[in-house]
Amino acid sequence: MALTEIDHLTDEMADCTDNCLEAAQACEWCADACADEGGDMAQCIRLCRDVADLTTLHARFMARNSNYSADLAEVCAGACEECAEECDRHDVEHCQVCAAVLRECAETCRNMASS
Repeated sequence: MALTEIDHLTDEMADCTDNCLEAAQACEWCADACADEGGDMAQCIRLCRDVADLTTLHARFMARNSNYSADLAEVCAGACEECAEECDRHDVEHCQVCAAVLRECAETCRNMASS
């Protein structure tokens, strides 16, 4: 409901905001679950934490109509893609779910940046 009240948000920005916040949640969940896995999960945890921070920052930038939103969208898209590739390396549910969410987020970030 709150997003519908922000009159400067385009449809692309609203979709991107939703997906950025979902990506942040998926990454926080994935990083926490990876910590319990042990083994070679350090890079996945690091990337998930970076993406969670970037995507929440980007959602905040869009909400306040920052001039840097399009630039940050490109950074978010790249980070989401890199993290999704890392998550794909791990055959556990949380990584696979996270990778799918991140691919969608990357796509909507790119759409938002080009609109």
